[in-house]
Amino acid sequence: MGKRSSQRRHAAMLDSNSDDDNSSVSSSSTIRSDRFFLPVNEEVLPEKDGLLDEALDALFEKRSSTREKALMTIIDAFNNGLQHEFVEKKFGTLLHQCIASIKKGSTKEISLATHALGLLALTIGSSDYTREILKDSVPALSQALKFGADPTRISSILECLAVVTFVGGNAQEDTEKSMQIMWQVVHPKLGSNVVAIKPTPAIITSMVSAWAFLLTSVDSYRLDLKSWQESISYLSSLLDKEDRSVRIAAGEALALIFEIGSFEKSSNPVDNSAQNGNKPRESLIHIQGLRAKVLNQVKNLSVEASGKGSAKKDLNSQRNLFKDILEFLEDGYSPESSMKIGGDSLQTSSWSQLVQLNFMKHFFGGGFVKHMQENEFLHDVLGFTPKKKYLPGSENQMSSGEKRLFKSPNSFLNKARTQYLNKQRMLSQGRNVGHYAFNGGHDEF
Repeated sequence: MGKRSSQRRHAAMLDSNSDDDNSSVSSSSTIRSDRFFLPVNEEVLPEKDGLLDEALDALFEKRSSTREKALMTIIDAFNNGLQHEFVEKKFGTLLHQCIASIKKGSTKEISLATHALGLLALTIGSSDYTREILKDSVPALSQALKFGADPTRISSILECLAVVTFVGGNAQEDTEKSMQIMWQVVHPKLGSNVVAIKPTPAIITSMVSAWAFLLTSVDSYRLDLKSWQESISYLSSLLDKEDRSVRIAAGEALALIFEIGSFEKSSNPVDNSAQNGNKPRESLIHIQGLRAKVLNQVKNLSVEASGKGSAKKDLNSQRNLFKDILEFLEDGYSPESSMKIGGDSLQTSSWSQLVQLNFMKHFFGGGFVKHMQENEFLHDVLGFTPKKKYLPGSENQMSSGEKRLFKSPNSFLNKARTQYLNKQRMLSQGRNVGHYAFNGGHDEF
């Protein structure tokens, strides 16, 4: 089995799944809303901004159905374009009202508010403002996970937590905290005040996907073999579950772990496992045993026969994925994928990139292509540069007010780009030193 065949399979997978992904989502202290201001002689806002202003005002209404409709309007606008001017003026108010909806809203309102919050973060990009989103929203998101077991509600919260952490996380501790919150949804700690519920397949799938998405962004120079061992063991158990979406999510997460984990480098006397009283060599041997078990599971899933009620498309997606995982585990070839964005090609060549791409496609749904054409933060994350620039900033697309806003070196978007690139450079340097281990059931990482 060759690397070229892997590339063909993934190109087919991405193309065949695009229609489904495009239709999958259409789903505190007081913050001053005047933190941004425009010049006094600013032009009259376009009609779309007037609709957004009306929707934002409606978030203050008492009737939940009114707030839900307003959130849908905001999501639609943010999906279909980068609402930079609106965000510059109304960032604080939108953030505050989304958090208020998460705290007091119905299941539907919470799902909408968390999605709007994630879109707000992705519109701004990595900056002080998205760090404020992370700081102010994590307590509300964490608390919302403790009440109720509706899969849609919990999945939307997990996805939002992943997005705001990925964009706004400024330190390793931010990401570790969010990943631990996610893990506790399916593995609640004793005495943690987390409601012990039996997670549904949909919740498990969302948790694993969100957790793996954050794992792609982590930089760590210490590897805790015992933590890796626990994570691999749990994910391996998911490969035996009946639900296909659970198996696919677990398979991607395991491939990612084996791609970024240099376990042999951690079997030394200063490893965290040794400090915790575990012998590093024994932990390494255990991980090697788990890898052999995963390899056998992957072989079986790559040729699984159709089961009762199984959709053929889902079965083919599973077979293709696990054939690629098998090729990776046996021969070291990471999958290559390619999809068209307008007239340009978006390509990936690692499990880390593929996990990021799949998560972003799912989160944006029908807005993915639009954001890939215009969103510079996504360009930086996925290494994509459109040949034809559709970016806010081109002379023929900007109003005079936008030109003043985004050409200014003090614009939060310019700051965001600089800060994000600096962060990525630090991560790249760190990965040359070591890798990260997530502690599945302990407080220490």
